[in-house]
Amino acid sequence: MQELKQAATRKSGFLQTLTAVLWSFFGVRKGRDHDRDMASLNPVHVIITGVIAGVLFVLTLVMVVRMVLGA
Repeated sequence: MQELKQAATRKSGFLQTLTAVLWSFFGVRKGRDHDRDMASLNPVHVIITGVIAGVLFVLTLVMVVRMVLGA
């Protein structure tokens, strides 16, 4: 329980969190970078950023499909 509280108080920048999430979407990540992210990123921020990025990705796909089918 203490580890979870400690992880939730980590402070990292928005850009670092966004970069980690986007690289995970792409599926390519260096082990060194992964270890650094695990030590510095707040898991709550990663989850929120991942959900938002996922929703934006799906909405983009839906818009592209609608444009193609409508043309």
